[in-house]
Amino acid sequence: MRINCPLCGKRDRREFYYMGSDDYMRRPQEQDHQAMHRYLHLRDNPTGLGPELWQHEAGCGAWLVVERNMSTHEIRSVALAETVARAVK
Repeated sequence: MRINCPLCGKRDRREFYYMGSDDYMRRPQEQDHQAMHRYLHLRDNPTGLGPELWQHEAGCGAWLVVERNMSTHEIRSVALAETVARAVK
């Protein structure tokens, strides 16, 4: 699998660190223990197309949101997480 880093171009997936679903970008702001427990420990196991958080660890270090089909590994889009986070706010 190759990921097209917006800053470095296409690279092998071994240069990247997989963080998981983009749920990590939606950390609970309230001090509710149940909400934090769900955020840290309860994950869906989706199939099909979905956003994920990756870091170009062996490259530029940028955090990326990769829209990928979890069944086929086809990558639809890659964007800088910083840009996506600004758009979500």
